[in-house]
Amino acid sequence: MSQDISHMLQEWEFDPETNVRKIKGEDGIQKVQVRIDQGAFQGILQLNMDGRPDGKKPHGFDFALDYYRHSLEIYRAEHNGSETGFSLARKACEELFDEGVRVYGRYGFLLQLKDYERVVRDTECNMGLFRFVNTYAQEEEDRSNLEKWWPYILRIHGTARAMLAFQAKDYDQALGIIEETKEKIEHLSGIEAEEFFIESERSQQALDGLREELQNSRPLSREERLKQDLQEAIDQEAFEKAALIRDELRDLQDLDPDQRSEN
Repeated sequence: MSQDISHMLQEWEFDPETNVRKIKGEDGIQKVQVRIDQGAFQGILQLNMDGRPDGKKPHGFDFALDYYRHSLEIYRAEHNGSETGFSLARKACEELFDEGVRVYGRYGFLLQLKDYERVVRDTECNMGLFRFVNTYAQEEEDRSNLEKWWPYILRIHGTARAMLAFQAKDYDQALGIIEETKEKIEHLSGIEAEEFFIESERSQQALDGLREELQNSRPLSREERLKQDLQEAIDQEAFEKAALIRDELRDLQDLDPDQRSEN
């Protein structure tokens, strides 16, 4: 079989708007492919959509994190339920850092594909990794290494959850998730790292932009439409029409919340 991928590059010309796609591999596994154009360098990145992005099974487990969690369970069993003395050496932390970067790379592409369920899955996987390393790493440097990225991962996790709610037409929940995420970021303990402060500000701005986008995209309720029509009638000095709309609006507001939502 030819090792030259020129035909693939010609069939899939680079476009920054469509440079990520899903495929089904010859092994039957769903994959993400990313078309790369960096001047002289032309290529295609490929990663699995499920399990480890690179398809590997470290220590016989789906993820290195699963292996070290299993090691903790064994330690507890051998020490009467105690965790005292269990820790992650530098080499273990480096393995987990590497895995976290691989998963981070994937959920960035999945977000571009609007595969929000998998984005939620991958961000929650990495949040678990952050907490595990912060709790059990031997070295203070390793314990704090990932903490500066909390604003970013919370933002992406919240964005994906909000978009799932919006797709399900639960607009209030979508906006509520955004506010909840903004509060979580605001109340994060300050980390003395430039990345932490940059990502905190950037994430708040991104969530504000998403909130505005969803507010402008969601359909108006009957009450909101009537208020809009009322204002337009007043502006046009169509006072008889405004009176009729005002009566209809008053009747609607007299209904209980459940009846109002049905209208």
